[in-house]
Amino acid sequence: MPEAPTGSGPRRRAVLAAALAPLAGSGCSGAEAPRTPAPGAPAAPKDALVMVIRHAEKPYAGGAGRDAEGEDDPGSLAGRGWRRAERLPRLFPPAPGSSLPRPAAVFAAGGKGAAAPARCKQTVAALATALRTPVRAEFAVGAETALAQAALAAPMPVLVCWEHSGIPRLIRALGAHQVPGTPATWPDRHDLVWMFTRRQGRWSFRELPQHLLPGDV
Repeated sequence: MPEAPTGSGPRRRAVLAAALAPLAGSGCSGAEAPRTPAPGAPAAPKDALVMVIRHAEKPYAGGAGRDAEGEDDPGSLAGRGWRRAERLPRLFPPAPGSSLPRPAAVFAAGGKGAAAPARCKQTVAALATALRTPVRAEFAVGAETALAQAALAAPMPVLVCWEHSGIPRLIRALGAHQVPGTPATWPDRHDLVWMFTRRQGRWSFRELPQHLLPGDV
C-alpha cells in the first residue's frame, strides 16, 4: 500500500485543530461573535434636532413695545417684532413652501412672577396656534441646563425661542458648543435660525436665514 503524503491525514488535522483553538476562543474564527455592550455601559444618546431662535425685535432704547392687547409695555415686542411673530409660521409645515421641519415641541423663556420675559412667548404664539402645539414656558433665563434636558427628552424636532444672552449657555448644556462653526455669541440679529442636529452621538450645526421681513439679510 502506498504511504500517505507527509502532513496529511488525522495527524495533520489534529495539529491544525490545536493551533486554531486559541483563535476560536478569542472570536477570530471565520465568523466573528456578536458584540454585546458591557454591563453598565451608557446607552448611546438618541438622535436629536433642536432649532434655536432669538425672540423677535424689541423696542429701541426709549421706545415703547406693545403687549397682545395693544397696550404700551416696554417688556413686549416692537411693531416689527409682532410682524415677525405673525409670519413665523411660514417657516414650518403645514405652510406652503416652508423650509424647516415642523416642530413637535416648542419652548420659550418664561418662568414665574411678574418679571418673567414676555417677548419669547409672544414671538412663538402665532406659530404655536398654527401648529396646535402648546408653548412650554416653565423655564426662566438662567435655567438653560434644565431646559436642555427637557428639550432633549421631548419629541423631535424641537424649537426653542430664547433670550440672546442665554443662548450660548443653552448650546453648552446641549453639549453642542464645540461643533465647528458655532458662534460663541448670538449676533445682533433677530432673523436667524440655528439648527443643531445630533446623529449617532455627534452634533452638527447650520445657521439659516428667516427671510420673513423686508431688511432681513
